Amino acid sequence: MEAKILNITLYVALIITIIIVYFFVSIIRYHRRYMKLQREKIFAEITIRENERKRIAGDLHDSLGPLLSAVKLNISSVEVENAADREVLEKTGGYLDEIIGSMRRISHDLLPSTLERRGLLEAIREFLQQVKNKQSVNIQLYVVKEISVPKEKEIHIFRMIQEIVHNTIKHAQARNLQIGLSEEGGHLLVLTKDDGQGFDKEKVLSGSLGLGLRSLESRCEILNGVLTLDSVPGGGTNYFIKIPVT
Repeated sequence: MEAKILNITLYVALIITIIIVYFFVSIIRYHRRYMKLQREKIFAEITIRENERKRIAGDLHDSLGPLLSAVKLNISSVEVENAADREVLEKTGGYLDEIIGSMRRISHDLLPSTLERRGLLEAIREFLQQVKNKQSVNIQLYVVKEISVPKEKEIHIFRMIQEIVHNTIKHAQARNLQIGLSEEGGHLLVLTKDDGQGFDKEKVLSGSLGLGLRSLESRCEILNGVLTLDSVPGGGTNYFIKIPVT
């Protein structure tokens, strides 16, 4: 009798164990499917955004640019005797020059031509030089080892570095920013360090300022990379990014 009760108890315990294991396996599978769907959604959203940027940049460069240049040419060919009218035409030509210049800068920001023509490293160098020409922050770029990145990953890495630099200038109030690039073991390594005011990551993520940080995390995730952030109020900010490139 006792042996029968023991067998029943063991049988029930086995059934309960199987149910518990099945339950946890189901949760793990659901979480993996959910994370996969989230990654696919994020990738689709970012891809749509980049394609739209590319389309707008193309329209500005290929359509509006030549049109405005033609308008300026027509204006400059107009001959007027009245000094006041001539002054108006000259000012209009100057305004058109400013519009054309602004349009080219916007087009370049939307899709850096250097990235398409000369690759990631040269695009980063050009971008940092443009920032240094306009801002007081001292930016130093260290390329420890020459990097080779698949073409489809270049735009995401470039945007991540753009985001870090913009955050440093806009929010960190840093005076110095160091950026290190290297390739080791089939991975691109990006390390940035600034001497700004730092921040509380959880507080930033809960507010509107967290959009940039979430964008960084999203881009890193779709590249199967790792993003590590080290920042405390008053202690500067360090980013470490590791992305497979083989």
